[in-house]
Amino acid sequence: MANFYDKGLVFQCQGCHYCCSTEPGFVFLSQDDLTRASKYLKLSEEAFITNYCRKVPQGLGFYKISLIEKKNYDCIFLTEKGCSIYPARPSQCKTYPFWPEIMKSEEDWKKEGEGCPGFGKGRCVTKKEIEHNLQEHANNIHLLRRF
Repeated sequence: MANFYDKGLVFQCQGCHYCCSTEPGFVFLSQDDLTRASKYLKLSEEAFITNYCRKVPQGLGFYKISLIEKKNYDCIFLTEKGCSIYPARPSQCKTYPFWPEIMKSEEDWKKEGEGCPGFGKGRCVTKKEIEHNLQEHANNIHLLRRF
């Protein structure tokens, strides 16, 4: 079955940081994300959670861990120069905009592109690269803990 992105899609981050700011949202972490970011900041995982995360209830006594936001909805790690943990940023950030909910149809892709100046700019991201990002996103099982 053909996908609308079989010939690739033109996208390159323009550094506007809109996806890291402006609107409230969740950046859920996997165990790998938590380990990578806490090592990058030379903190224990529990200290990282205490300082930079919030617990989002999922029902039945479980919660997911999400990065906190500043009062203006900027990601806690967003600075004037960009992401302060860029080499260790979460998979959710690395794979944007190649998320399943955006890639399910050309209409969804175009709608997402209305709010992001990187769509239609830069190089053509190949089908192989897109599917790699989709797989990484799928493999990024959010950390689920019990209260």
